[in-house]
Amino acid sequence: MSVEQRREMIVRAVLPLVAEHGAGITTSQIARAAGIGEGTIFRAFKDKDELLDACIAEVLRPDSALQAIAEIPLDQPLRERLVDAAATLAAHLERLGSVLGAMLATGRPPGRPEPDKQNLRARRESFTVMRDGIAELFEPERDRLRLPPEKLAALFSSLLLSLHRDGDQAATVDEIVDVFLNGACQ
Repeated sequence: MSVEQRREMIVRAVLPLVAEHGAGITTSQIARAAGIGEGTIFRAFKDKDELLDACIAEVLRPDSALQAIAEIPLDQPLRERLVDAAATLAAHLERLGSVLGAMLATGRPPGRPEPDKQNLRARRESFTVMRDGIAELFEPERDRLRLPPEKLAALFSSLLLSLHRDGDQAATVDEIVDVFLNGACQ
């Protein structure tokens, strides 16, 4: 196993514990979760902070959510496609919030890269890729849509970002899809 493969394996194994314990996770817990000796951790990462940074970087990546959205069958009704996409994105955001929240709760800010042009461009590209993935879900109905799939995907994505922000007034995935497709009035 290459060092890069070992790093990826450790991060995948440890993410659930980081979501639970944040920076308080011990190297013993990391080793047990990954099924390796503690010394192996430090052959892949220079220290625990580097491992935690790798976990944060992994949870920020939308790759697995994008892949799941790309696998949604386009022969399903649009409503089902959008519910599947919304559930996928909600799970991604929940995982992201769990890890970052646990890091903050244990006194380690997850750190944000400086808002330089490269980071802003990467963030914009991430949103564009996500929008394009969702836009594909609208393609089978393109001739019936009031707006282009890309605009609908941008609007739909904006609604999804509000899923967990309003506490007890937060809309469910089904409610967001229903209002998006049918409007607010009956």
